[in-house]
Parts: sequence; C-alpha cells; structure tokens
Amino acid sequence: MSNIAAIIGGGVIGGGWAARFALMGWQVRIFDPDPEAERKIGEVLDNARRSLPGLSDTALPAEGAITFHAELADAVAGASWIQESVPERLELKQKVYASLLAAAPSDAIIGSSTSGFKPSELQEGTSNPGQIVVAHPFNPVYLLPLAELVTTAANSAETIARAQQILRAIGMYPLHVKKEIDAHIADRFLEAVWREALWLVKDGIASTEEIDDAIRYGFGLRWAQMGLFETYRVAGGEAGMKHFMAQFGPALKWPWTKLMDVPEFTDELVDLIAGQSDAQSGQYSIRELERIRDNNLVGMMRALKHQDYGAGALLNETDKGLRDQNGTVQDFPDIDDLTKPIETVSRAVPLDWTDYNGHMNEAKYLQAFGDATDRFMWIVGCDAEYIATGGSYFTAETHIRHLDEIQAGERIRVETICLNGQGKKMHLFHQLWAGDRLCASGEHILIHVSLETRRPSEPTGVIPQRMAAIHDAHAALERPEGVGRYVGAPR
Repeated sequence: MSNIAAIIGGGVIGGGWAARFALMGWQVRIFDPDPEAERKIGEVLDNARRSLPGLSDTALPAEGAITFHAELADAVAGASWIQESVPERLELKQKVYASLLAAAPSDAIIGSSTSGFKPSELQEGTSNPGQIVVAHPFNPVYLLPLAELVTTAANSAETIARAQQILRAIGMYPLHVKKEIDAHIADRFLEAVWREALWLVKDGIASTEEIDDAIRYGFGLRWAQMGLFETYRVAGGEAGMKHFMAQFGPALKWPWTKLMDVPEFTDELVDLIAGQSDAQSGQYSIRELERIRDNNLVGMMRALKHQDYGAGALLNETDKGLRDQNGTVQDFPDIDDLTKPIETVSRAVPLDWTDYNGHMNEAKYLQAFGDATDRFMWIVGCDAEYIATGGSYFTAETHIRHLDEIQAGERIRVETICLNGQGKKMHLFHQLWAGDRLCASGEHILIHVSLETRRPSEPTGVIPQRMAAIHDAHAALERPEGVGRYVGAPR
C-alpha cells in the first residue's frame, strides 16, 4: 500500500485532511480549481504544524510532501486513499466519483467528507461502488480524531478493515456506523442543539454568547471526556443509569425543547444572530480564532492524555504505534550506535509548554530532561517490569543551563551521554537541541534504590551489563562543554 493521499477539494475540511495526512508522513496530492487553494491550504498547514505535533510525546514521521495538480488524474495516480471534500451537492459529488473511478487505482479507498449524504446515495450509479465510503471528520481535521466511517453492503470487509487501519495510522478514531442514516450520528446531535439554539435566540431567551457560555462552562466539558451516556450514568449516583432514567424520564413529556419545530430563517433572524456573533467575537480574525481554538483543544486533549481517557487514550495508542516503529541495535532498544550520544527525546513542543513570554517555560526544560532520563532508564532495563520487582533510580542532583529560547511547535531532541554508569550511580548529561541550536543542557545524578527500604542498593538484571556497555562506549566521546559547571560559573 502506498502512503499517498489525494485530496479532492481543498477548502477548510480538505485542507485539514491534507495537513493531517502530511504531518503523519504521507505524500499528499491536491486537486482544487480554486486559484487561492495553495494559499489557503498553506495557512491551514501552518496552524497544523504548530499544534498537531504537540499532541504526541514522541517524534512524528518526517512531513510528507504536498503537491498541487491541475488534472484530477494526476492527483489520484498511485493513491491508496482519496478524500472527496467538494460542496454538499449530490449531483456534483456523483459527477466527481465518475471521474475518480475512471482515473484512480482500483484498490484505492474513496472517502467522502459529506456531513449529510448516505453512502448508498454516493455509490448510486457508479462503476465500482465498493470503493466509496463516508469518512466524515470534524473541524479542525488535523486535531479532532473522530471520523464517522459509514459503509454499505457494497463495501467488502477487507475495504472496511483497510479504511479503519489507514485512519488509525494517521491518529484518527474511525467510528464505524454500520447502518446508514441521513447526517450519520454526530451531526444529528449538533443539528438538534442548533435548532434549539435558534429558538432561544429568536424568542429573546438568550444571546449567542450566553448560549456558548452554557456549553463551554457546563456540559461541553463533561461531553469532551465522557460523552452523553457515561455522563448521565455518573449523574445517577450509586444507583447508576436506571436511577437517572427513572428520575429524569418524566421530563421527556414536558415541553422543554422545540426539536420538532424550526424557526423560519428570515433575514431578521439571520441579522440578529450575525450581529450578536460579531459583538461576541468580531474583534478576532478567523486565523486568530483558529489558533485560540487549537490552543484550547491541545490543552484539553493533553489533559485527557494524562488520564488515558476519551481522546487522550487514542493519543497514547498513537504514540505507542509511533514508538513501535523504532528499530533496535544489539540488545539495546532504540539505539543506532552506542559510540554516539543516545537520542532519548524527539518531539515537538506542545502549545501548553509555553509561558507568558511566548517561549518554552523553564519547568518544561526539566520535563524534557526528565523524559530523557526515563527513556535512558528504559533503555538500560529499568522499565515498568523491573520497577515492579522493587528496584528503581531516584534523582539526587540536577543542574540545568538555559542557553536559548524555544517556541511552540518547534521540533526538539535530547541527546544523552552516560558519564558514569558504575555501581549504584547513574550520571547523565543531556543536551537539548532545536535543529542545530543547542538550547539547554542538563546534568543529572541518580542513585539506584530499593523501593522496599527506600535506601541505595545495587541494580540487578540486565542493568549492570547495559550500563557498563554504554559507559565504556561514551568514555571515548569528547567531554561536552558545561559538564560539572556550577551555578554562576563563568562560561
């Protein structure tokens, strides 16, 4: 299978798909007759480069090339995934599919970003309906992981499995909707909330800002990590879901909503809502709002990641897949050459690592070095399994030099040298790089301890042999500038 994705239609959604695929290492070919497509997608890509890599705590693949093509056939040549994101007009989409099926590889999966049409409608009258599925994402596609994968009997089990595998490989969550319905699953919820919001504004009950406040300060936060039913299960207390439904079931007969009725979309209503929206957030440009949105999403999703819950659990799964791609040398995981400093961290700086000065917070330098130490411990055999037997390393002393500032989205790496690996002592020197800039160094001394006595103890298992091998190899390296430096010493 080639790692080539063709994007047909480069608007907000198509641009998001392009950024997601490219930043996950795919070659991306774009077909869009809009003369502004390259500029627009470039701006989306800039935002994605700033935010998406920061969701991962390991290195993403090298960014794939993005090319623009004047002919549809050139864009889809050799592609294994084709994403259609043209306007929501069924006759237009079916016309596009006719051209795609005539030019695309016969095993390419054609995903549609449609938010409303059923896959059977898209497949109707086509030469190979089994290639076409709905893969409905949410904006921004490069951050939000959900893709509603809607299929029909025309799609083989192999096609469905391959579609799921590809979406997961680029960090998305393929929610397989096995029974098609207009607007799939998620947009039906959004439509219900949207209709009720229109009535609340029209009837003068609430403004656009007050409705948004009700969501973002209340149930929106709960939904982000537990969804609807799990949230209500908790609301039922110790008695659980049955108690909740018994308590609130009668409310279904009360006239709380107007979901079956829609206010007339008059010019007056449109002007009212547009005016309130301008007052609410008109001081920001669209690009500024996108960056605010991305900052918030990354922070929330990283918090979920630490809890291994909701979207955070998917991010951890994606990180594990990326780490599993790394190779091994001899008996040492993730080491290419023992005679060189060991790369113990490779990642992008997430948005929530920056401070009021707009650069990486000083505490995050320590986190980067702490992550490097943890990785080195894992390399020499002090992993979770070993720690469970009652041994580990405790940090005894740390000295960090801050040499240069680092911005959000920059790719950093930490190179580690083992200065001493004999007996109970682990003496490491980390250097943090952004490209060819040395931005910080960290010198750390750790002592092996017994977790039972909490006192120093000799390491066991493979640790002594691995530590000795790395120590001996690194002894031949030039001693880095800054080793042994004390606070305030002249450079």
